[in-house]
Amino acid sequence: MLRHTVYRNQTPGKKRSQGQPYYKNPGFYGRVTACALSAALLCTGMGLDAHATAGISSVLPSGGINIALDNGTGLETLQTQTGNKNIQIETMVDAEQVNEAKAAAVAQELAQEKAREEEMFKNLVIAQVNAYVNVRSLPSESGEVVGKLYNNSVGTLLSKENGWYQIHSGNVTGYVKGEFCVTGDEAISLAREVGTRIASVNCDGLFVRKEPSTESKRLGMVAYKDDLLVLEETDTWVKVDTEEGDGWVSREFVDLHTEFVEAESKEEEEARLAKEAADRAAAREAARQAQAAQAAQNQTAVSQGSSHGIDPTTVTISGDNEMGVAVANYAVQFVGGPYKWGGTSLTNGADCSGFVMSVYAAFGVSLPHSSSADRKQGYAVDSLANALPGDLICYSGHVALYIGDGNIVHASNSKTGIIISRADYKRILAIRRIF
Repeated sequence: MLRHTVYRNQTPGKKRSQGQPYYKNPGFYGRVTACALSAALLCTGMGLDAHATAGISSVLPSGGINIALDNGTGLETLQTQTGNKNIQIETMVDAEQVNEAKAAAVAQELAQEKAREEEMFKNLVIAQVNAYVNVRSLPSESGEVVGKLYNNSVGTLLSKENGWYQIHSGNVTGYVKGEFCVTGDEAISLAREVGTRIASVNCDGLFVRKEPSTESKRLGMVAYKDDLLVLEETDTWVKVDTEEGDGWVSREFVDLHTEFVEAESKEEEEARLAKEAADRAAAREAARQAQAAQAAQNQTAVSQGSSHGIDPTTVTISGDNEMGVAVANYAVQFVGGPYKWGGTSLTNGADCSGFVMSVYAAFGVSLPHSSSADRKQGYAVDSLANALPGDLICYSGHVALYIGDGNIVHASNSKTGIIISRADYKRILAIRRIF
């Protein structure tokens, strides 16, 4: 299988406190807890506790100054004694100034991260060919072919020699013709185009908001480890593509990275082709053995109900891949069924990956209950034009089954349930063939 290289961003402010500090002064405490509560509103499954401790250290991001507070001592009226003299120290803390300082620090770190990323992109070699460019053992066409660098795939530049680039990509080190690749300043902008920016959810049940604010309406919720296509980024929020529509998630609860396709060695290509052939044979045999069970389940399938997508009675499924056609025909029987987040029942409710998993389970094939994991199942199909019924169509945080003629069947969302849609209704991240 083609290898992917992942360039990650380290998101600032990832530490999570298990409890909130106790301040005697009620005004300041109210402002602090309001900020803490707004963070908790972003992600479910987070506990919020307040603890009174004997000694609490609070760090102000504006100056990095530690102010130690003993239990029962107010922040705004610290008092010290020097002999018989009482010195009153008034400390006014402006929450807005603290927030502004924190935002400035985050913005500066993100700017530095972008500069480091651009420097890294500058050192990439990106293939610009119709199919692939050979990676050779020597900077000459007489050199042995040790791998392939596919179009828009990347490698790291090691050296230049007589119009050849020495690169390292995946498990391949060798030479590619410079005329078929770009590097340097050209690679910076191209890397952003050919790379796929992904936000991986790192908490259990993350709310997606219509606008980048905790006060904004919720569009829906995404699951732990879901991979979402990034559309836009700010210092604290990330705009992502979800099945409910484009929305915003807190930057704190996602891990951001950029995915690139890397070179495939000659040995890896041979092993991949052999494995794909073996997997197809095993899947077909499992499907044949499951025919009797499939027939029984067909009798209990829900009848076609109303759909907000394409009318299933207008869809004809055909093709040379017999097993894939059988999978597609089986799946469309459940159009009109309900969507249920986390569900796997074809009759009582399933989410997108649960639907795909349960359809294929009827054919003796085990798939994961995860849309991001489905992107790694089976083997790759290069384009929608070459997709066949039964293929998995993978989107941002979503997966569907291809049924032919540019159509998919999928458990879309809670409003529409299981429907038939056009496969290109949003950007496709991957197409995977099981049979």
